[in-house]
Amino acid sequence: MDDILYPPDSDLDLSFTSCTSAATATTFPSSSSARSSLARSSLNLSFNESRLSSTTTSTSTTVPNSHARPHRKSDPHWSAIKAATTLSSDGTLHLRHLKLLRHLGSGNLGRVFLCRLRDNDHANFALKVVDKDSLTTKKLSHVQTEAQILSSLDHPFLPTLYAHIEVSHYTCLLIDYCPNGDLHSLLRKQPGYRLPLQSVRFYVSEILVALEYLHALGFVYRDLKPENILIREDGHIMLSDFDLCFNADVFPKLEKRTHVRKVGSRKSRKEVVTEFVAEPTTAFSRSCVGTHEYLAPELISGNGHGNGVDWWALGVLVYELLYGTTPFKGGSKECTLRNIASTRGVKFHHVAAEEEEGMAEARDLIEKLLVKDPRKRLGCAGGATDIKRHPFFDGIRWPLIRACRPPEVRGLAVKRSKQGHVSHVASPKRRLWWLKGLHYFMMRRNNKGSKHSLNPNPNYHCYCVSTKVRKCA
Repeated sequence: MDDILYPPDSDLDLSFTSCTSAATATTFPSSSSARSSLARSSLNLSFNESRLSSTTTSTSTTVPNSHARPHRKSDPHWSAIKAATTLSSDGTLHLRHLKLLRHLGSGNLGRVFLCRLRDNDHANFALKVVDKDSLTTKKLSHVQTEAQILSSLDHPFLPTLYAHIEVSHYTCLLIDYCPNGDLHSLLRKQPGYRLPLQSVRFYVSEILVALEYLHALGFVYRDLKPENILIREDGHIMLSDFDLCFNADVFPKLEKRTHVRKVGSRKSRKEVVTEFVAEPTTAFSRSCVGTHEYLAPELISGNGHGNGVDWWALGVLVYELLYGTTPFKGGSKECTLRNIASTRGVKFHHVAAEEEEGMAEARDLIEKLLVKDPRKRLGCAGGATDIKRHPFFDGIRWPLIRACRPPEVRGLAVKRSKQGHVSHVASPKRRLWWLKGLHYFMMRRNNKGSKHSLNPNPNYHCYCVSTKVRKCA
C-alpha cells in the first residue's frame, strides 16, 4: 500500500553529478560572502527538477532518531512527521514521503532543498543532501559529526533533526526551514551594514544562550559568523552548520559568589548565590578550522585551542553587528590573520551610533571577549554564566527570552505569534517591582522562615543567605 501512495525514492534524483566548483557560493545567498570556512570542500550537486519519475529503484534507510526532545514536543512539525510515519508500511520516514519544492542553495558539503511532506502543505522543512562519494575521509567525519550533534539537540535556538536518511551514497538530513535567511544577508540590507544596538543585544543574547547549551553538551562550535546564524519565521535565531565542531568532556559544577543587590533607594542586600556552570574548559584541539576573520589568535598559532575560540568569535560578531566590519580585517586574508596574531588590541571605528545608549557597555564587552590571551578572556573559565553578568546584558529576561518580541529590522518580515510577547529587556523599576512581589509571595508561602531568595541573574535558581547592609552616604 505504501508503494501505491508514494513513488520510489527518486524524488531527489539520485543521478546527481558531483564536481568541485569555485563558483558554488553564487548559488546560495547565505554563502555569497567571500568568507568561507577553512577545512571544507566546495561541492556542487546538480539537481534536475524535471526528473521526479520512478526510474530509480534505490532504497533508503532511516537512521534511528530516538533522542527525547521534551522542549519541542508541541512542535506541529513533529506531529506532521508522526502522521507520515504512521502511514508508512515500516513506520519510518523515507524520501518518497517528501515533496521537493525548490533548491535553496549550496553549502560547503552539500546542497539544501525546501521540501514538504506529500500529504501536508503546512509544514516546511529543509533537506540537506551530502554526496559521500565526493568527500575525503576527513570530510566524511565532519558530516558524521554534524549528524551526531544534530541528533542530540533540543533547544529553541538550534535546529531540530526530524529525520536522518541514508540512500545510495547520499546522506540526507531533514531539519528546520528558516524563511528569513541568515544574519549576514540581513546586515547587507542595513545602512552601513550595521544593526541598532537594541537589535544587536537581542540577537547576541539568543546566540549566547545557544552557545551555552552547546558547551554544556561538550561541543565547541568553532564556526560562529553571521552566515551561520539563520532567522526563523518568528524572528528568533537558529545556529546552523555543525560540521566543524569537536567534542570534549564537561564537568558541571556549582559555584558560589557574593552579590550585592540594591533594595530600594538607600539599602542594599548581600546575597550568596549558587550558579550552575557547565563549560568544556579542558577542550583541546590543534585543527585549524573556521573563517579567517573570526579565528582566535591561539587557533592561528597552531599551538592548540579550546572553548575560548567561541567566546572570541562572539566578540568579533558583536563588533561586526555594531560597526559593519570585523575588528581585525585587512586588505587580504594574510593581512587579517597577521592583525589577529599581533599583540595590538581592538580598535573601534567611529560611527554615528557612538552616542547611542549602551555603546560604552558594548565596547567593554567586546574588549573583554577579544583578549588575546585565552586564559584572561571573558567566558573561558565560567562560560556564558560570566558573560551574562556583563552590564551589556543588564535587564535581559533570560528565562523568558524565547517568548520575547523580536526587534523590527529593515528587510525582515516576521510572522507574529498569536501568543503574547514580552519585552526582552526589563526596565529597572519594573524588574524591581516584579522581584519584590515574588519575594513577598515566597516569604508568605514559607511562613517567612525561608532563606531562599531570587538570584539577580534570573537564569539560575539559587539559595541565598541575606544580610541587610546600610548604604553609606
